[in-house]
Amino acid sequence: MLFHSSIRKELSRSFGATLVVLVTIVMTMMLIRTLGLAAKGSVNPSEVFLVMTYTVLGYMPTILGLCLFISIVGTLSRMYRDSEMVIWFSAGRGLAEFLRPLYQFAWPILLLIAVLALVGWPWANSQTQGMRQRYERRSDIERVAPGEFRESSGRLRVFFIDKDAPDSATANNVFISSIERNLQIITSARSGRMEDIDGVRYLLLSNGQRLERPLTPDGIKISEFETYGAKVGGRLDSSPDAAPVRTRTTLTLLRDPNLVNRGELAWRVGMLFAAVNFVLLALTLSSVNPRVGRSGNLLFALFAFVVYYNMLNLGQNWVGSGRFSMGGFMLALHGGALLIGVLWLAKRHFNWSRPSRRSRTATTPHA
Repeated sequence: MLFHSSIRKELSRSFGATLVVLVTIVMTMMLIRTLGLAAKGSVNPSEVFLVMTYTVLGYMPTILGLCLFISIVGTLSRMYRDSEMVIWFSAGRGLAEFLRPLYQFAWPILLLIAVLALVGWPWANSQTQGMRQRYERRSDIERVAPGEFRESSGRLRVFFIDKDAPDSATANNVFISSIERNLQIITSARSGRMEDIDGVRYLLLSNGQRLERPLTPDGIKISEFETYGAKVGGRLDSSPDAAPVRTRTTLTLLRDPNLVNRGELAWRVGMLFAAVNFVLLALTLSSVNPRVGRSGNLLFALFAFVVYYNMLNLGQNWVGSGRFSMGGFMLALHGGALLIGVLWLAKRHFNWSRPSRRSRTATTPHA
């Protein structure tokens, strides 16, 4: 039908333009944020682009929901402003009949939002978390440039090495200065290598000397060793319970429905329900007086989106803390938004209005 095809074509153009703009803005913000993390040493500078890509992919459910909402509000507002809605209404098309073409256009986007929220979000977060952990767990030898004095990750040691070795986990002519238990310890060795023992990373030094000097002048202890091990990393805990909740798969959340997992699951499933409600709310919020600019109406629509999305994030914390049950919160938020949208649409579709005071007075019988 001409009615359906014309709306879907304009929605496609508006959605594509909005998506390009929002993705560009989010990528720019994520690039600045990721560069800041790389400058602090939390992210490998060579993996900045990958971290930024995974981060943007994780936020795609929110971006797609906002693009869908803005495209519908913008398209229908333009139709009101250009009096095209008057033509459709004069042809016997009520406002409720816009639901079918809108959802026909939106269903592939809703499906993509569901897949990204349930699968893409945890996968992207796990990839980002894995890269950050690998970079933070890298050995102190890997942090040091040959011929330069460098601090370790915890800033408790100072390293100097002659990195004439076949791989990044070994080094020759190692010098380490550290402060431990009120002792200044200076260790030197001909060679060193990194090994993981029982899930903990150790630096094993060979053929060296160790000098211990108290911070108070009470004497010096010098010892020689053939092999000496020093712990340089924490335990590599890879258990599922140790992973952040946002990196856990949806199947893991369903298998272990504790409070925190329920909160995360409510957010992921809620992204789909919110996107479905956004289509309905956008239809009811798009009414514009042709004599008045549409900026006020668009700002109100964006305010409604921000409130809905923030309530979704706030509800995740409420469910995770046990303040509300998952089903009760989702019924209250998404069911309430759906009920408000349906009643508002019915009011505008059937032109429900409160009778004026003058009309009530005119119909009141005289005593």
